Amino acid sequence: MPDVSRPLDGIPLARQRRSPPAELDGEPVRTSAVPDQGGAAEPPRVGWGFISLYTLAYISTSLLFLAPLLVTLALKVNSLVGTAQAPKSLSLVAGVGALLSMVGNPFFGKLSDRTSSRLGMRRPWMVVGLLGGSLGVLIVALAPNIPVVLLGWCLAQLFFNALLAALVAVLPDHVPPAQRGSVSGVLGVCVPVASVTGTYLVKLFTGNQLAMFLLPCAIGGFFILLFAATLHDRRLARADKPPWSLRELASTFYINPRTSPDFAWAFASRFLFVLAYAFLATYQTYYLLDKIGTAEDDIPRQVFLGTLVQSTVVIAASLLGGRLSDRSGRRKIFVLAASSGYGVAMFVIALASSFNGFLLGMAIGGLGFGVYVAVDLALAADVLPDEASAAKDLGVFNIAGALPFSVAPAIAPAILGVSGGSYGVLYAVAGVSAVLGAAAVLPVRGVR
Repeated sequence: MPDVSRPLDGIPLARQRRSPPAELDGEPVRTSAVPDQGGAAEPPRVGWGFISLYTLAYISTSLLFLAPLLVTLALKVNSLVGTAQAPKSLSLVAGVGALLSMVGNPFFGKLSDRTSSRLGMRRPWMVVGLLGGSLGVLIVALAPNIPVVLLGWCLAQLFFNALLAALVAVLPDHVPPAQRGSVSGVLGVCVPVASVTGTYLVKLFTGNQLAMFLLPCAIGGFFILLFAATLHDRRLARADKPPWSLRELASTFYINPRTSPDFAWAFASRFLFVLAYAFLATYQTYYLLDKIGTAEDDIPRQVFLGTLVQSTVVIAASLLGGRLSDRSGRRKIFVLAASSGYGVAMFVIALASSFNGFLLGMAIGGLGFGVYVAVDLALAADVLPDEASAAKDLGVFNIAGALPFSVAPAIAPAILGVSGGSYGVLYAVAGVSAVLGAAAVLPVRGVR
């Protein structure tokens, strides 16, 4: 999943590292926000035509990740093994897929940075990622057993992350520093929009698993290919490929917490917050089936309504929270309040005995989630260990948004086992995780 963070998966807003010489439509361009000695011009300002197509492509990419994760993957697993065994099987599939997502995104990002194709640096990986990921989703839809579901979901996660890595890189490639904030603000609504769109599309085809899986791929794929076809992609000369080594690749996954304690605490806060969200997103289908008593045929409709309520509040809270944080010059109090509020939402869901109680928890969660995603990345950018390596450091920070989707499925079966299968207890644990995420930001000293 994407670090839907941002979405929880975060787009670098800080200054980018200097990139090797490249061409855009045959003309040299500079992709770094840091002036170089040659005095090359910045990328020209982008218009609303570019921003609109980029936004549609980003929504579509989020749709590819979220539609299976929110509804169809859980229903597929449930149809193969039954309600009793489904949580364990889903944990295996989602956990392994999340691990591949965490590794695949930076790996394919590195490959994209080194691509010297005549088609450009980013376009080939958008197309390959879309086709390969859609094939994986098709395998999941037709899978006769859990091992085949696992194979298909791993392919989907791996290739969709190749698409995502290339798409995110378009921001520093094409958008000048003066516009990156406004463009990123528009992209910030992509995850909630994709969540609502995905659950709505699935709801339309309840009972037809093949259509439930493939329709988001078809619709999202159209807009991704449209953007790829119209993109004036960067071109990298073979002689200008950056150096490559396994040691250099491994260094992108780690920052020393002893020398950068503020960044480490920010990392811990995001990890704990996203862990709470991962419990909710991964197991809400089984929560509705088991605790609320929803009929299986009504699951897509209820997940859609819950997602709609939460996403509506997320959009409003994100826009307002980011503006208030900038005006006040404060970050910590917003992250603290948002993560605590999300913890309260998880406790409300844990105690709910009806669908209306679930909707109330989703609304409260949307408020906390929206403020958190609006301010958390700004806080991280304020405490970067080294502005000269902002892209790499934010790449490490993004691991905090991907790793929980592997950890949550790994520990959820144990929590359910100890609690006698209680999803109320599972979401209470999620609430504790969010509150701990709020506490983790308190030791940060570099920002107010």
